[in-house]
Amino acid sequence: MDLGLTDKTIIVTGGAKGIGAAAVRSFATEGANVVITGRSPAEGNALAQEVNGLFIQAELSEETACQRVVEETLAAHSRIDVLVNNAGYNDGKNLETAPEEFMASVHLNLSHVYTLTHLCREELIRNQGAIINVSSKVATTGQGQTSGYAAAKGAMNALTREWAIAFAPHHVRVNCVLPAECITPQYQTWFDSLNDPDGTRTAIEELIPLGHRMTTPEEMADTIVFLASPRSSHTTGQLIYVDGGYTHLDRAASADHSKWG
Repeated sequence: MDLGLTDKTIIVTGGAKGIGAAAVRSFATEGANVVITGRSPAEGNALAQEVNGLFIQAELSEETACQRVVEETLAAHSRIDVLVNNAGYNDGKNLETAPEEFMASVHLNLSHVYTLTHLCREELIRNQGAIINVSSKVATTGQGQTSGYAAAKGAMNALTREWAIAFAPHHVRVNCVLPAECITPQYQTWFDSLNDPDGTRTAIEELIPLGHRMTTPEEMADTIVFLASPRSSHTTGQLIYVDGGYTHLDRAASADHSKWG
């Protein structure tokens, strides 16, 4: 299926690894011009070389860095068609965290989402483009130990609906994808820090109804790319869970019923 993304210019934040890197590769396969932003120059430049893209090293919590991303993208490609707001980090700021650290966590995970959308809005309107926000199931289910991240991702869900309405008269679509248990490098690092990484992963996978396995970054990426494409031309304001049924299906669906009774 031709997704109609040839020569479109895509900005992917947090695009050097994990879900972002998978999205970069998927967009490149469709013939898009991909701009990768992130903090990791070694990984970012290597990926940019792989996909013939552009890497811009940037600390996106700084407004000036967001401005530079937009300026360098336009200098390279003269247009912006899609913004993928993927950058974020579950920093575990819980209720024991001081209020100023909580607000810093929210700022880290949310400010760039608004800033880049604000800065890209005229290009997106001119090109009748799309925005894809990458949120988290934490915003829906809670986690108990990550107030800042949950607040930022909950705001991202709300902004998806808000911006879908704001951009609708201009034929710009805004959607959100939500991973649950996706096996990213960040997640693997957490597994590796545990006493029983394999046992913990197995326990988590048993909670996922579809296939009893974690979602892959590539599965997330393909949903992102489809939502960004003209093939999804009448879809906007949607929160789409790519999670094997983890978030909304009854946990009993994942249980070994032979042990019941």
